[in-house]
Amino acid sequence: MSTLTNRQVRLAKRPEGAATRDDWQFTDEPVGEPAEGGVLVQTLSLSLDPAMRGWMNEGKSYIAPVEIGAVMRAGGVGRVVASRNPAFAVGDTVYGTLGVQQYALIPQEEIQRNGLVKIDLRAGTIGQWLNVLGMPGMTGYFGLMDVGQPKPGETVVVSGAAGAVGQTVGQLAKIKGCRVVGIAGGAAKCDWVVKELGFDACIDYKAGPLAVREGLKAHCPKGVDIYFDNVGGDILDTVLAKLARGARIIICGAISQYNNTTPVQGPKNYLSLLVNRARMQGMVVFDYADRYGEAVAELSGYLKDGRMKSREDVVEGIDTFPEALGRLFTGENFGKLVLKVSD
Repeated sequence: MSTLTNRQVRLAKRPEGAATRDDWQFTDEPVGEPAEGGVLVQTLSLSLDPAMRGWMNEGKSYIAPVEIGAVMRAGGVGRVVASRNPAFAVGDTVYGTLGVQQYALIPQEEIQRNGLVKIDLRAGTIGQWLNVLGMPGMTGYFGLMDVGQPKPGETVVVSGAAGAVGQTVGQLAKIKGCRVVGIAGGAAKCDWVVKELGFDACIDYKAGPLAVREGLKAHCPKGVDIYFDNVGGDILDTVLAKLARGARIIICGAISQYNNTTPVQGPKNYLSLLVNRARMQGMVVFDYADRYGEAVAELSGYLKDGRMKSREDVVEGIDTFPEALGRLFTGENFGKLVLKVSD
């Protein structure tokens, strides 16, 4: 292993606004051997997620920030190339927090913390294990099912509908018997959400300043029972004004706010929660780690029988990481954004 080189992407400084290539440092190190109980994993593909922008910021959050000089945190799929742990054999395909690097040397004491588990590629492709069967799918599943508690016939609205979490939420809500309205940016994404994923309607928020308000008026005449929020900002405010009695709002993310250099803008229409006896609750996927298995079992079944589809937007090469991550915040990605590191 000492003849191999590990290309790594480290956080050089905390970004102000959108992250740029200058915020990263690329390093090359020899690949080490695992100690007793440890494993060495070759990274195949990494999940690029909006949450990564928050992990770069200093301050208290649901997870510790990435330290300056540390390898950037990222979940990924890899293959075990050396093991001194009986739970993992050379050749096993695994999922875990591998970091933005070509090889992850994981000591025994960090295996559980990194969430390193064997995965079965018969249940889904590598892309699907980073999408519907990975962290985005787990987020969508538990956010909708545990926090949203959907009932047949209810109207579910999901923002970021063509993204990783949104596509799972909308399809799962349809399977559970709900009417589903997506919000996405651009006609192509809206067409895909309706024609390919089976949403009942999709609102193009780029169609004009009143597009979301008018779209909700047209497609949610009885109000919104469940809103799965991935974007925050003005869209959250607009949906709050259209709630039905007893609505549930799942706060999953606020991608519209992550690159702000001014304080995050909270909802102005929050009194709608009072008027409509509604509930707004945040969710963090890591809280459900001990239940991932039940979600994977259900969602993989839907992938196999065709009731659920999965779309990945794959960018190749670890050196493209800074620009690839930026695609999340400009809306350039179409589907779950994946960074392919090696074959």
